[in-house]
Amino acid sequence: MDFNLTEDQLAFRDAARAFAEKAMAPHAAQWDAEHIFPVDVMKAAGEMGFMGMYTPEALGGMGLSRLDTSVIVEELAAACPSTAAFITIHNMATWMVASFASKDLRQEYVPKMASGEWLASYCLTEPGAGSDAASLRTRAVRDGDSYVLNGSKMFISGAGATDVLVLMARTGDAGSGAKGISTFVIPADAEGISYGKNEEKMGWHSQPTRLVTLEDVRIPATNRVGEEGDGFAIAMKGLDGGRLNIATCSLGGAQAALLRARNYMHERQQFGKPLAAFQALQFKLADMATNLIAARQMVRLGAFKLDQADPEATLHCAMAKRFATDACFEVANEALQLHGGYGYIREYPLERYLRDLRVHQILEGTNEIMRLIIARRLLDDGVIDAIQ
Repeated sequence: MDFNLTEDQLAFRDAARAFAEKAMAPHAAQWDAEHIFPVDVMKAAGEMGFMGMYTPEALGGMGLSRLDTSVIVEELAAACPSTAAFITIHNMATWMVASFASKDLRQEYVPKMASGEWLASYCLTEPGAGSDAASLRTRAVRDGDSYVLNGSKMFISGAGATDVLVLMARTGDAGSGAKGISTFVIPADAEGISYGKNEEKMGWHSQPTRLVTLEDVRIPATNRVGEEGDGFAIAMKGLDGGRLNIATCSLGGAQAALLRARNYMHERQQFGKPLAAFQALQFKLADMATNLIAARQMVRLGAFKLDQADPEATLHCAMAKRFATDACFEVANEALQLHGGYGYIREYPLERYLRDLRVHQILEGTNEIMRLIIARRLLDDGVIDAIQ
């Protein structure tokens, strides 16, 4: 096993870091304070290839592995976890269309999505269907060569400011569960779509989060992604990568917080000596770095397993998401603590990192759901041996 990054991965990392430091970091605090969705920066990210990182090259993407993607996303998230997280959601939605849509639908949508010309929202959660996503009630009824959709989606990132909705709706009867769900690509400005207020959130201020309401929204039947009934499986395949993406955003935020804490320990003096001279604080920094490195290796292992189509890739992705988002939130929290009162004010970015990283323990499947996925799989015969 070689844990070193390849020359290509180092080049991706350096390019992403340069972009993040120039285009994102100087503005992240303003985006957060003024709730600015930086569309122009995401268009520029598209020019770098970052809006279609693991979308095939033939459709305008970079065709990267999930491990390559993780290296890039971590650098973007070190500058602004909120904006980087939206970029990963867009990447997930783009990959789903590129992987499962018909040839004509792919050609119509994916190149513009991969370039960042069209931004995408992923629409699964509903007011009554969060962790229990298979109970969603938004309906898509076939009417000749069209589908007519009615229902609502909740907590949708980018909603009202994006161009495309990749949306899951029920095409089966009310009791059909996961097998009665299909996936659709819908223009975000289609007649019958309306958007609620931008939710006032604890963090993730650089991206809007809104309710999406669909009232007799008619779309061509050709806008269905995959076959009827395949939608839930497609959504879950998207979420394997999505969970790694969000975990990676936590890595980036924690890395930035750790570096700031280390520098602050050298700069700040108390009782006649720098904080770095106090053994108790040295130990705190040591634990922060150890947990961050452990989280990074779990995420990269999950990415490797997903790239290899390993039978236990879903398990590895769930474990990586659970561990990394919890551990990295604690790293950010400890970094804030090391800054004392300064960490709590907005002049320093620690409170923003903390607020942005907190939601990663909830979305793409709460960490309680991650534990459920992990436990159920581990109870099957042979799985513990298989992941040794």
